[in-house]
Amino acid sequence: MLDRFLIDKYVLSALEEDIGFGDITTDNLATEEDVLEAKLNTRSDGIVCGLKVFERVFKNLSDDVEIKFYFKDGDKIKAGDTIAELKGSASAILKGERTALNFAQRMSGIATETRKYQDAIGEDLKARISDTRKTTPNFRVFEKYAVYVGGACIHRFNLADCAMIKDNHIKLAGSLTKAVEKIRKNISHTHKIEVECDTLDQVKEAVACGADIIMLDNMSCGTMKKAVEIIAGKAITEASGNVNLSTVHAIAEVGVDIISSSAIVAKAPTLDLALDM
Repeated sequence: MLDRFLIDKYVLSALEEDIGFGDITTDNLATEEDVLEAKLNTRSDGIVCGLKVFERVFKNLSDDVEIKFYFKDGDKIKAGDTIAELKGSASAILKGERTALNFAQRMSGIATETRKYQDAIGEDLKARISDTRKTTPNFRVFEKYAVYVGGACIHRFNLADCAMIKDNHIKLAGSLTKAVEKIRKNISHTHKIEVECDTLDQVKEAVACGADIIMLDNMSCGTMKKAVEIIAGKAITEASGNVNLSTVHAIAEVGVDIISSSAIVAKAPTLDLALDM
């Protein structure tokens, strides 16, 4: 998901935003000969993520920054751990510090929160946690990658990935069945159709018209269990709504395949990382 050319596109934009026409502090203090040594340390327990992005920030500023990593994306880290050591151009390290940390802290925070949700489901149940499109504009690729690193399934990346029929689409088409039929006539055989259902009658209709994925939206666990029985493996089942760390295990117990939640991204706190010179 994170090829170098894609990382650099966003990193350069972030550096342009932060540095602008120059760092008036560093530019007036550091010379080309000045060298700094620094350590990327964590002050919190969690799952580290975004190390390649962290590295590309400094490499885009100078080839004279060497970074030695002691962890890789997806590893568990504990408060006090040194994640990486840096040595090189003082100017590049000082200019890139905040941008590099912003990427790594945000991505590590999402990976950490995601892992908590997947762990709360437990290994004995088949359900996987998944994200949504409620992401930060122009940061989605990094947030989706962090969700993946945290151990979750990735939901559609954008509107072109999968047809998702919601209540407003059903109103527009005239019925759930008409919506499925109209879309199926025009999409590729490689695309799936997902239908958001609020009632068991809608679930029955979605099964009858051949929906590939059926989302059980804001249903009680009892109702979702009945819906899973109705679907009986004819479609992928996805639970959504009222998902948090205290409810996710009970939701998984009804037998759904996927549990989607915006919380693993939207409510994830940043992980407390620091670059100590």
